[in-house]
Amino acid sequence: MIKSKKSIIVLLVAILSLSLYATGCGKKANTPAAPPKGSENVNTDPGQLVVYSSRNERFTQELLDKFSADTGIKVLPLHGAKELQIVEEARNVQADIFISNDLGALGYLHLEGLLQGANPKGIETIPANFRSDDNAYIAISLRARGFIYNKDLITEKEMPRSAEDLFDPKWAQLKNGYAITRGGNGGMIGHVSALRYEWGDAKTAEWIDAIRKNSAGIYQGHSEIRKAVGAGEHTFGLVNNYYFHQQLLEPTNNNVGFIYLDQGQGQMGAVANAAGVGLVKGGPNGANAIAFLEWLLLPENQAAFVGASLELLINSQFGAVYPPAVQPHIIDFKDLKLQNMPIKELGNYFQDTRALIEASGLDLDLK
Repeated sequence: MIKSKKSIIVLLVAILSLSLYATGCGKKANTPAAPPKGSENVNTDPGQLVVYSSRNERFTQELLDKFSADTGIKVLPLHGAKELQIVEEARNVQADIFISNDLGALGYLHLEGLLQGANPKGIETIPANFRSDDNAYIAISLRARGFIYNKDLITEKEMPRSAEDLFDPKWAQLKNGYAITRGGNGGMIGHVSALRYEWGDAKTAEWIDAIRKNSAGIYQGHSEIRKAVGAGEHTFGLVNNYYFHQQLLEPTNNNVGFIYLDQGQGQMGAVANAAGVGLVKGGPNGANAIAFLEWLLLPENQAAFVGASLELLINSQFGAVYPPAVQPHIIDFKDLKLQNMPIKELGNYFQDTRALIEASGLDLDLK
């Protein structure tokens, strides 16, 4: 009887062993292994990027949306930010990237130690004179200063050709006169900085005083000027070239022309400035900030940076797309005679230029 029980036990063990063996042999070789313990808690969220921008929201938001769509990184934008906000937050850094219409503002932040160098992939596509030596800030699009004018009120031949021409009070006698922006406008600050480099402070202060006295209208920004000139409220206005391009797209009041400044022999050349981006030192999302720079340096995204602004692309071969009405008026910036001031010098003049403008009587902000 005992022998019989042992036999039964042996038989059951044998059957169990065969069952386990069969199960193991039937298992497919590519069956995935169980995930490591705790792997279900791995964070796959690509994170976020905080972008401060002094550039018009309609020029930047579409670009930022494209970045989010391409990378999955959530962008938290602050439109209407100023460079001085980066200064104020130096001990509690909030921004990762600062986008500016004025390379002088980026240069100023760099001099203050508020931007940090990097070596993003694709940086070699930006000419050396359009980025800081350590790549803490880079330019993407270019603009040049000039006069937008109403063709119904004045001919191209009758127009002034130089910034220096505005010393002459005769331009104040034109029908409806001419228009300028307030002193704190980024384009005006860059322009005055360039004149300080070319003329020195004394002559530049006299020029500021002259345009303040002789202009028929002082506006918050260039968009207001282009519209006023297009409507015949002023004969011409001092603006960046892409505002001329924008006015050409208006359904009415688009009979306008443009004069690039100081293109004649012996003249200083057009004052240029650029829009670009800076890498904020100590930003909370440093890896994503580098990812943004490398994404922006791709040819298609450099072209997208221009977007609705209709500026000139530094790398014109990357093919920014312009509307048919604008295309005949687009020129390669390399075909312009530009002032010989290195554009990176703008940062050295930025802060003192604001003081000079105000001391010369042109308000930084409209009252």
